[in-house]
Amino acid sequence: MESVSMTEVERQEFLAQVHVGVLAIERKNRAPLAVPIWYRYEPGGMLNVLIGPDSLKAKLLAEAGRFSLCVQIEKPPYRYVSVEGPIVETRQCDIEADARPMAHRYLGRKSGDLYVEEGDDSTMISVSMRPENWYSADYGKDG
Repeated sequence: MESVSMTEVERQEFLAQVHVGVLAIERKNRAPLAVPIWYRYEPGGMLNVLIGPDSLKAKLLAEAGRFSLCVQIEKPPYRYVSVEGPIVETRQCDIEADARPMAHRYLGRKSGDLYVEEGDDSTMISVSMRPENWYSADYGKDG
């Protein structure tokens, strides 16, 4: 049987596609927090998420200093990429550099602009992670 693991190029390209990710963060004395989230990634770069500064996610990320993100296709042939690594930057969200491109990615230009104009992303924080460990599978490879 042929390996179903993705190559480095395949997994980076897959992660760069539009998927809703599942963010997982370590918690002491409990199972990890795992929640759906929008994200941005360009091959070879940092993975970026936007979160509320007073959210449980923000608190746990500050404590853990790292997180995992998993994305998948739920129809055959099943494919997924899971990546984890350290947080390398946490900063105030910039509407034009962070929030608007994220909204465009998931909602398209018109709906994304409306989403940004009606929301208040100015209080969000941007969290960037350097992908270190990758796990992937493309079950279309097994014939």
